[in-house]
Amino acid sequence: MLRVSTSYCSDVARVNIVANKSWFANLSADGGMLLMPTIGCMLLARMRPRKPYHHAHLEETLLKTAIQLIGEVGPAGFTLREVARRAGVSHNAPYRHFADREKLLAAVAAQGFRELTRAMRDATQGQAEPLDGLKVAGLAYIEFALRRPEHFAVMFDAPVAKRTSSDQAEAAEEAFGTLSAFVKACQDKRQLPAGDTLQFTLLAWTMVHGIAKLATAKRLPFDSRAGILKFANFVIDQSLPTATGSRPR
Repeated sequence: MLRVSTSYCSDVARVNIVANKSWFANLSADGGMLLMPTIGCMLLARMRPRKPYHHAHLEETLLKTAIQLIGEVGPAGFTLREVARRAGVSHNAPYRHFADREKLLAAVAAQGFRELTRAMRDATQGQAEPLDGLKVAGLAYIEFALRRPEHFAVMFDAPVAKRTSSDQAEAAEEAFGTLSAFVKACQDKRQLPAGDTLQFTLLAWTMVHGIAKLATAKRLPFDSRAGILKFANFVIDQSLPTATGSRPR
């Protein structure tokens, strides 16, 4: 019979396996001796306390992984379990930051709206005339869609959840408010007709959004980003109304 005794040191738990010499003598030479270290490892593994789960940048990793997966299967096709698998964490780990897949989608959308807002604002820096600023902001919108098609898809194609994330809603409102402020500045300088600012903002938005949507879906007959932006500039020039009736420069 195999006799097993366990002893402990003050700092580290150790397992000592003590066997009868006569029992060892009866073991075959074809690997039977490997049984002892195997048992010892199993006992040690059981006695070691489990370390708590830790991932220093889990939320950031999940967002990046979700964006990559969305690029492959679209916003409606991915699951939290697959995101976790690709991120190299347990399938329960994402729930530490996101209650469900809709919350993760909302976080991706919020990230996209914030970047879109920055892109439009950055584009208008150095523009002396509000109308020129509005035009380059529109081009920045299209450039964002081409640069971040995964975000763009989640922002506008993902099914709308019953309860929209407050962070997502706030980021979306800021982006729309930024565009509206550009339109209002044009009206104040009489570079756009006076009237309902919301209507003119929607006009500007739908104009560039339609081009962006067609471009990301590869439905426009242009092979390069430069070709798409040149066409977008043409559409903006030909479509924006002006207070004097003349076309924008």
